[in-house]
Amino acid sequence: MIQVLFYSRKDCHLCDQVRSDLQSLQGEIPHELNEIDIDSDPKLLKKYNLEIPVVVAGPYTVKAPIGKQDLEITLKAAQYRENQIANIDQAITSGAIQIPINFTRSDRFSYWLSRHYLALFNLFVTFYLGLAFLAPVMMEAGWTAPAGLIYRVYGLMCHQLAYRSFFLFGEQPVYPRSAVQDFNGLHYEQATGLSENDYWSARDFRGTAQIGYKVALCERDVAIYLGIIIFGLLFAAMRRKIKTIPWYVWIAVGLVPIGLDGFSQLLSQPPFSFLPFRESTPFLRVITGLLFGFMTAWYGYPMAEEAMRDTRQYMEKKQHRAAEQADRKLKVDG
Repeated sequence: MIQVLFYSRKDCHLCDQVRSDLQSLQGEIPHELNEIDIDSDPKLLKKYNLEIPVVVAGPYTVKAPIGKQDLEITLKAAQYRENQIANIDQAITSGAIQIPINFTRSDRFSYWLSRHYLALFNLFVTFYLGLAFLAPVMMEAGWTAPAGLIYRVYGLMCHQLAYRSFFLFGEQPVYPRSAVQDFNGLHYEQATGLSENDYWSARDFRGTAQIGYKVALCERDVAIYLGIIIFGLLFAAMRRKIKTIPWYVWIAVGLVPIGLDGFSQLLSQPPFSFLPFRESTPFLRVITGLLFGFMTAWYGYPMAEEAMRDTRQYMEKKQHRAAEQADRKLKVDG
């Protein structure tokens, strides 16, 4: 039975007429009617506001004005198409029609990727974050050349300012600027003897044996990737059944806090200085980074899973059909 979508709204006399015509055609052309009120969905309202009533049957769409003859032609076309597809599928299944089906290497790779993409994502992000922590480990071990390579590569994607980075093997895990008050420890300038207003020296400074060596990603970036990893592991543990969050939740919880924290700091310092001077704290950088990474993964991973699920289902059907065809060929040849 063909599926018919009927987009309408309340108090619409044209919609009432189309509804009546569809009901009168039910006996001649059986169909399952799904009526949708466009006022219940802002996207549908924007799309069909000036076009209703709209009837969709298979690949065929008719819009107002719609006469009964228009509906009859559309429904018959959709019914004929559905019957033809069913006949072809039956002929292929019975072997009356032989269409070569090859499950190629490319298909195998696509099927493998659709099943293991999440593990690859998690491994990649973990490796990327782990490599940033490997740089200070190498510095501590005296392997300055390979550590320097990591710092230079990661420096293309992160500012690596020492007063906004984590340190390993030293007296403190962080050395913030003096503007960060209520901090129980040495500030950046006290620990290093370098001016906290010298951007390039803070970027180039990698640490010492006494104060430790900085991670190759800043505090916020570390938290972002950690948030992605946490959700990725949770998503895997829940067998990828977590649904995606609405875009406005991602913006409100993931984007707004990191935007407020980051831009209020950026716009308060040279060369902008549009706002009163402000320096974010390590705690705020970590919290906003975690939220952004976790919520971004929550928004994106379930959508990726939906696409990969479609690929898996298609490839499984294709693999099954290819196997069936190979079995029939063996029986005929045998």
